[in-house]
This record gives sequence, structure tokens and C-alpha cells, in this order.
Amino acid sequence: MRNKTVIFVLTVIVAALCLYYLSFSLVSRNVQQKAEAFATAANGNVDINKKNAYLDSIRKEPVFNFLGAEYTYEEIQDSELGLGLDLKGGMHVTLEVSPIEIIKSMAGNSKDPSFLKALERAQQLQRNSQQNFTTLFAQAYREINPNGKLSAIFANAANKGRISFSSTNDQVIAEINKEVESAIDRSFNILRTRIDKFGVNQPNIQRLKGTGRIQIELPGVTDATRVRKLLQGMAKLEFWEVWTPEEFSPYFGQLNTYLAKQEAANKLNAPAKKSTDALTGAAATKTPAIDPLTGKPVADSGATAATTAPADSTQADSLGANQSSLLARLFVPLPGGLGANLRDTARVNDLLNRSDVKAILPPNLKFLWGVKPIQSPDGKEYLELYAVKKGRDGKAPVTGEYISDARQDFDQTGKPEVTMAMNTTGARSWQRLTGANIGRQVAIVLDDYVYSAPVVQSEIAGGNSSISGNFTIEEAQDLANILKAGKMPAPTRIVEEAIVGPSLGKEAINQGLLSTLAGLVLVVFFMVFYYSKGGVVANLALLFNIFFILGILAQFNAALTLPGIAGIVLTIGMSVDANVLIFERIREELARGLTVRDAINKGYERAFSSIFDSNVTTLLAGIILYFFGSGPVKGFAITLMIGIATSFFTAVYISRLIIEWWISGKNGENMSFATGISKGLFKNFNFDFLKHRKVAYIGSATVITLGFVAMALQGGPNLGVDFKGGRSYVVQFDKAVPASDVRAALNDEFKDAGTEVKTYGASNRLKVTTSYLAEEEATEADVTVQTALQAGLKEYASLNPQILSSAKVGATVADDIQNTALIAVLLSFAGIFLYVMLRFRKWQYSLGGVVALIHDALMVIAFFAIARIFGLSYEMDQVFIASILTIIGFSINDTVVIYDRIREYLGNNPRMKMKDVINPALNDTLSRTIITSLTVLFVVVILFIFGGETLRGFSFAMLVGVISGIYSTLFIATPLLVDTTNDESNKPTAPASVTPKLATTERVRS
Repeated sequence: MRNKTVIFVLTVIVAALCLYYLSFSLVSRNVQQKAEAFATAANGNVDINKKNAYLDSIRKEPVFNFLGAEYTYEEIQDSELGLGLDLKGGMHVTLEVSPIEIIKSMAGNSKDPSFLKALERAQQLQRNSQQNFTTLFAQAYREINPNGKLSAIFANAANKGRISFSSTNDQVIAEINKEVESAIDRSFNILRTRIDKFGVNQPNIQRLKGTGRIQIELPGVTDATRVRKLLQGMAKLEFWEVWTPEEFSPYFGQLNTYLAKQEAANKLNAPAKKSTDALTGAAATKTPAIDPLTGKPVADSGATAATTAPADSTQADSLGANQSSLLARLFVPLPGGLGANLRDTARVNDLLNRSDVKAILPPNLKFLWGVKPIQSPDGKEYLELYAVKKGRDGKAPVTGEYISDARQDFDQTGKPEVTMAMNTTGARSWQRLTGANIGRQVAIVLDDYVYSAPVVQSEIAGGNSSISGNFTIEEAQDLANILKAGKMPAPTRIVEEAIVGPSLGKEAINQGLLSTLAGLVLVVFFMVFYYSKGGVVANLALLFNIFFILGILAQFNAALTLPGIAGIVLTIGMSVDANVLIFERIREELARGLTVRDAINKGYERAFSSIFDSNVTTLLAGIILYFFGSGPVKGFAITLMIGIATSFFTAVYISRLIIEWWISGKNGENMSFATGISKGLFKNFNFDFLKHRKVAYIGSATVITLGFVAMALQGGPNLGVDFKGGRSYVVQFDKAVPASDVRAALNDEFKDAGTEVKTYGASNRLKVTTSYLAEEEATEADVTVQTALQAGLKEYASLNPQILSSAKVGATVADDIQNTALIAVLLSFAGIFLYVMLRFRKWQYSLGGVVALIHDALMVIAFFAIARIFGLSYEMDQVFIASILTIIGFSINDTVVIYDRIREYLGNNPRMKMKDVINPALNDTLSRTIITSLTVLFVVVILFIFGGETLRGFSFAMLVGVISGIYSTLFIATPLLVDTTNDESNKPTAPASVTPKLATTERVRS
């Protein structure tokens, strides 16, 4: 084996990196367990608020030491292998920024009939189109008013300098596109800030490129109503006057005196108590003390405010000599005023919201936090606390609705600044505010967080202002976007939503782990049973493979989802394929009389091209899944792609290293690749596959036709909410309830809309899917549907019905998912066709392979309809598409291996006809086909039985697909080569026999 040292070093490096990144997950789990122990009451219930308070208290504390480098809990969380919502519980939301309101605002809420009709028409077109709304609006306007000029509508004061009366329609649309994109960016930044302040562990927010949508995942969230309000609320931009430290420090002096007296009284009256350590045994973690005033844990820094303050700050002399220990612990003097350690902000809020504290502070004083932390030289983060001055009505003197424009610019010295313009009404209010605050700060506040507090240099008339400071270009751009958030309303609506309860998450983890372990054990035993010592090597390579998959997922900071576990389970079955190919080749060489060493060398060499081609074709399906899938499907695709790469490396290179080491000893020739039982299995096949191909063609067509007829009689395919839109709920009762009775009870409430009720995983658990108000995506519609559900379940109130999870997919999103699913499947066919043609240099190979793949996909769809006849109802959703693409990858994998053997036989026997080598190639590779399929079926069957209801449809599709893939490879793909190839030769054909004698390039050694 060449480059043995390089492979060994690479293996060690990858293993070390995987171990390093997985260690973060172990430490995080340990901290989570301690937090649960701390928050567990005597009755065994966990107080979630207490647990989160504990985790917040140690977020900035070092909890892990790796080779001298210390990591805080926050850093650990950023690097761990997280769990997806389906395993942890939480909320998944896809928001769409409404371009309609943006266009209306740019048009000054024009009442032009053509304009309004075009907006309405564009909304209709969007339901069945992948184009963005602005393009559809332009198309609709041209249809309604072919000679109309958009500039007549959009040339107004708000768009001055961008759109004029001479602008063409294309130029107007281009400006609208820019503004829509800008609005989406602003919404994204606002939402990201809101979520960061929401206090969710490991939230995930990302823009979905090419759409106006933003995808958000909030693990562990249970209050869906609060989240909806948080995400859909309009941005609130305000300008406030700011108190100087000298103005509010006397009130803090009074507060200090009051708290100091209170603490002294508590010390006299409270008996001494022995403190308990909540983190027993954790050398790297500090014990959180319990604050006697708030009752919440707080990490004891052991330092006063003066010692924890950032460098260059001075202690304010406003608290008096008898300083309250609470104020000293919470508040820190900063260069610009007062602040607090980032981890203490929740406790400061608790203090300032107390009624007795509010009574001491003036009624027109309001405290707001700065949005960006200040980093101190010692690595700690602080937030500045701003004291703003409320007016008589409690409202801000100027709000963002008056801003007409804001943009990043440069001042006379070339430094970044922000220019801002206001309308006439806003300009008057702004002049009064700036005139009264010359030399003082004015706070720019968005959603109650201070983004900037510039000092007013002079009274500003006319509404045009510039905000300068020590900005970077990025900071100036961010501030401009914040200011524009008040100018251009960009309301968001939830177009897709999924809520998973924590109990379902724990159940999913147990089912996923059980499936994985059971599948792994079966494969391990089978490989040893069939390949003896070679099986031991394959199993070691398989364990390396799983370890690498988890480690690489952790390095990518990916979240492990239930479909991701399915991908690992599937990879367990598929990863042995490469070793099976190699070992079968080695056994063939041993049968020809080669020595063990020579057979091993030749086996690896001759199996490489088959392994490479089969992995590339499967990888193509994974890449397409990744780019066109979303949510759990994308997680599955990531796991599948990583699994393909790691299985190739472990099976081809690491197994070779192990075998080389094994045979390097004195007993190297005793290395075996068969047991006494398996030695004669699947040998000497002599079946005429070509003879039965026409019967196979007819049989396949018959089954597919029956399936589609059954589907038509059933009213069409059983589409999930992913593809048809609507809402679904998983409801659990105290005991079993007939699904048909619940459906009848819900029909009246759901206005006889399409509603399906079926048992889901357990006899006392039902899944309710309805199209009631499917076209309505507003929050009010969500409430209406859930209220109707609860009303319909009233007659089962004695059985305590509980909604464990819910999902919503809007009609436009459902159309998009359908379209992208179709594109994904077609692209996979096209990609595989081109790759196979490139590798085998004949279109006949590509045609046979793709026809077989289409056959497999149609078979799965047909069997879904046939299963419904027998009461097995599985939905076609995004996970179903994942299974179809996985089947495509698996099936072409098998086909390519046989194609490779056909190519080899034709290369060694160039004057033979295609029909003379098909049967020998199929019979010689049949053992590999059977063994690989068995290992995949092992894990898929386990997944079907133990994988849980979420993956039941996926595993059923895989069962049908694997069996269909074997069948189509043997009776569809390869026989089509004969039917489409004209390879008549002048040479006489081989004697009539199913298995002709084929020349080889090998010499038999004694």
C-alpha cells in the first residue's frame, strides 16, 4: 500500500479533531445535568426557569480546561454537537417579509386602480410561481396597463434621488427590488437582536436565499404565543432624552441607603445557614450563590464593583460610604456612565422592577440597556445602562415613523457617518428635541434597546441630520438600517411553523438511539459471521466511520436531528458496501490461486473504481437534497454526505491499514475472509436474467399501474402538510380513542374541510391534519384553527387531551416545497445520467440506469397507495422526498457496480457481444448484491420497527426502495443495455451457455 504513512497520520489527525470537538458535547451535557439537578424539586419536577437561571449564571464562567486552554459554558455551547428540535423540543418558524406593504409604502399608498389590481394579481400568481413578488408585480402591471408608467406612481418625495418621472418601468422595479432586499436585511437584523435578547439556548436564524423568508429555530421554547408576538411585532424606533450621571446619582444614593439598611436588618434577623454546593465535584465550575433579595442563583465573582470594572473607569462617588453589597455586586461604573456584567442583567432588571425600588426613583426615569456588549481587558463583557427621560404621557418625543431616509455616508474627514432625513412633522419634533438637549445625549432606541446615544452639537432644523462617532463602516451601515426600520414598514407573517413538545423529543431520542444500536449490532454480527477476520476489520472501520461522522458534525456545529439519526443508521448499512466489494474481490482472487497478500492487493485495486463511482452517484443525491431541502431534510442530507465521505475513507484506507498490520505478522497468511458456513454461499450462480426480462417489464408495469389506479380511487396521493398546506397536531389522550370518532367530532368545527385523523405511534396518540383555513396564514387563523380543535375535543375532556406538537405550512410555502421537490428529483436523474455517461462512455448505460431509477421511484409511490388499501397510511412529505433520493443513490450504487463488471469483461474480451457478458456479470456480482442489500435491510427494518412514527413513512419507503432497487438492477437496468445496444460482431459468439468462459488478464500463481 502506497502512502501508508500519510494515511496513518491523516487518520490520527482526524480522530484527534473529532475527539476534541466531541469533548465539548460531553462537557455541555455534564453542565446540563447539574443544572437539572439544581432545579429539580422534591417531587422530581424540574423548574425550567430555575434551570435557565442557573445556566445564565455560569454562562461566562470557565467550565472546561483542555490542555491549559479554558472555555466558558457559552463557548462550549457554540462548539458542541447540538440536538435538533425534533429531539430536544422547541419551535421552528419560517417568516416571510411582506413585500406588498413595502411596495405600497414606496408608492405613498397610491389608490391608482391599475396599481392595486396589479398587487392583487401578483398575489394570485405567487401561489404557483417560483419568481419573486416584485417580478410578478411588474408582470401583472404590464398585463393590466400595457402602456402604464410606474414612475407616475413611485416618483414621490420618499423616493427622491432614486426614482424620477423619467425612470423606466425596469428602473423602478430595480429600485423596488433594492428596497425589498434592504427591508429583509433590516428585518433579519431586528429579529436576530430580539432573539438574542429572548434568552434561548443555541437559537438559529438564517436567511433563505432567493426568497423573502427568514428561518428561525428556538430549542426548548414552550410559549408559542409569546414567540409569535416577538417575531411578528413591528419594529419600535424611538428617540429619548438621556439623564446625565450627575442627575440620577442622588436617587441611586437614596436607593443605596435603603438597600444597605435592609441588608443589615436581614443579617441581624436571619440565622446562619450552611451553604450548599450545587456543583459538587465540578472542579472547573463555581458554585452559584442564592441572592436573598431575588431568590435566584448568581455566580459569586468574589469582587466588588471597583475591582470588576473595566480598565480606565472610575468608581462613582454616589453610593456613599455604607455601600449596599447588592449594588456593589450588580452595578459597574463604565466610561460613559453605569453598567453591569452581561450575566447580571436579568438580576438588575429584577431589582429595578421591584415596587419599593420604583418608589425611590423618579417616575419619569426609565432604564434601557445598550444593545452591544463592551469588552473589558480581562475578557468580561458589560452592558451599559442608560437612564432615559420619559415625557408626561410616557411616550418618546420622536419616533421612527417620521424618518424618510437614512444611509451610511462619510464625513469631511473621510470617516463613516450616518445621514438621516425626516418628514415635515418629524423635522419640527426633532428641532424641539435637539434644541433642548445641546451638549447632551439623545438615545436611539429600537425595541427598547439603545443602539446609539450621540451627543447633540446644535439645534437641527429642516430634519436633515448626521450622526458621527467612532464608527466602522459596518457599524454605520447597521445604524442606518436601524433608522430605516422606522421609516419603511416590513411586517412579517409566519408561513411555516412547527412546535415539538419536550416529551416527544425525549421519546425520539430513545427511539433513534435504540434503532441505531440495534442496527449496528446486527451489522457487526453479520459481518463477522460472513467474513470472519475480514468482518472484524470491516467492523473496526465501521466504528471509525460512526465516530468520524459525529465528530465532523460537531466540527460543523451542526444539530443532530431525527432524520440525521436515520442518515447515520442508513450509513451503517451502506458503509459496509465498500468492504463487501473489496472482500468479494479478494475471495475471487483467492479462488484463482493468488496468495493472501497478492489477493488483498488485487482486491483493493480492482474494487476501487466501483467504490468510487457508486459513492459519487450517491453523493450527487445528497448534494441535491442539501440545496433543495430545508429543516430536517437538510440535516439528513448533511449526515448522508458526511457519511459517504467517511465511509469511503474508512473502508478503502483505514481497513487497508488494519489488514496490512494484520498480515505483517508471522501468521499473516492466516488472514481469512470467509467462515465455514459462508465459504460456499452465493457461489456458482447460473441464472438467465435476460431470459426473464420481458416478464419483469410487464410485471413492473402492472404493479405500478395498480398502485396509481388505487391512488386515483383514494382521491389522489396522501400528501402531508409540507406539500398541500394546512395544519397538523399530535394529540395525546389518557387512553386509546378511535380515530374515526375524533374525526367525526372535528368535522363540524373544521367546517367539513379536508381533515385526516390517524393513530400516531401509540394507541392513545392521534395525528390530526386539516386544510381548514389553509389559505389563511395570519396568527389569528392559527388561533381560530386551534380553538376549533379544542372545541371538537371537548367531549373527550375526561381523557385529558394534550397537544404535544403542531405544524403549519402556508399555501405558498407548500407550492414552493412541491416545486423544489420535483426539481430535486429531476436534477438527480439528470446528474446521474451525465455522470454515468461520462464514466462509461455510452449513453445506453445512462439510459438503463435512469430508467431503473424512475422505476424505483414509481414503485415506492405505488406501494404507498397499495399500503393504504391495507390500512397503512403514510404521508408524502419532505422526508418522503429524502427517502426517494436516498433510494436513487442506493439503486444507482448497485447498478454502477454491475456496470463496472460488464465494462471489465468487455475490456478483457473486446470481441464479445453485450448479451454474452450480461448474465456472467450479474451472476458474479450477485453475492455482493445480496450481502449489501441484506445489511441495508437489517437497519431499515430496525428503523421501521423502532424508529418511531416520525420516520415510519421514511423507513417504509426505504424498505420498498431497497427491494425494488435490487430487482430493477437485475431485471431492468442491465437488460436494457442489450435492448438498446447494437454490438454485432464478426467473431463467432461463445457457445450457448448462461455463463461463457471469459478471458482474464490475471495469471494464476501456485
